[in-house]
Amino acid sequence: MTTEVELEVSAENEVCEACGCSAEMGFFIKEGDDVAEVTILAQGKELLIAQLQPYLQLAERVNPNYESEIEDVAEDANQLTARIKFECSAEKLIFELQSRSLNR
Repeated sequence: MTTEVELEVSAENEVCEACGCSAEMGFFIKEGDDVAEVTILAQGKELLIAQLQPYLQLAERVNPNYESEIEDVAEDANQLTARIKFECSAEKLIFELQSRSLNR
């Protein structure tokens, strides 16, 4: 199973005035950026839907008011793309960070 969760990571190198080192990394939270996209690769509609369920359960734990949209999937499909909409950008970020453990 391969699942892709799109994350935007920014590395901003600012030199520390105290020691001269730089190593700042973080995430940008953009207003209105509240939709996570999950792509699952598997053989057949039934398996694709089954492998999506842990992501929907995680979304439910992050915010029970999430909304999901799943593209039409043929019985012999080998890819499913779902969009999960949260109420705010921070919830999307929490979902994306926690979903990393599902990819293993």
